[in-house]
Amino acid sequence: MLNRTRPFSHVLEQLRSVNLRPTRQRLALAKLLFEKPDRHVTAEALHKEAAAEGARVSLATVYNTLHQFTEAGLLREIVIGTGCSYFDTNTNDHHHYYYEDTGRVEDVPVQHFRVVGDPEVPEGMVVRRVDVVVRLGS
Repeated sequence: MLNRTRPFSHVLEQLRSVNLRPTRQRLALAKLLFEKPDRHVTAEALHKEAAAEGARVSLATVYNTLHQFTEAGLLREIVIGTGCSYFDTNTNDHHHYYYEDTGRVEDVPVQHFRVVGDPEVPEGMVVRRVDVVVRLGS
C-alpha cells in the first residue's frame, strides 16, 4: 500500500492543534524537536542543529519559536540559571537531574520524589506545578 502522508504531517497537525500557524521556520524546528525521542535542548543547540540540516533560521527566531511552543503547551522550559534554559519535549509531570560538569539534563520520574506539605502561596494564586532540578557535580 502506498503511503500518501505528507512529510511533516505529524508536526503540522501538532502546530495546528494548538493554533500555531505552520510557518516554514516553525515546521523545520518542530520536525527537529518532535520527530525524535524526548529530549532537552537549548536554543543555541537547536539553532546549530537547524543550520546543520540546512534550515535558514535566526537564533532570535529559534528563541521566539521555543517560547511560543512552550506557551502553547508543546514544550516545558527548565530554567537552570540566569540566561540558561533547556526546553523539554516531555511535557508530562517529572523532575530533572542537571549535571553541572557537562550541562546535561536528564529526566527523573515524578514518583522518585516526595514533596511534603503545600507551600503557602499569595492570595488568589494556586500551585500549578512543582519543578525540581537536582544539580549534580563530581
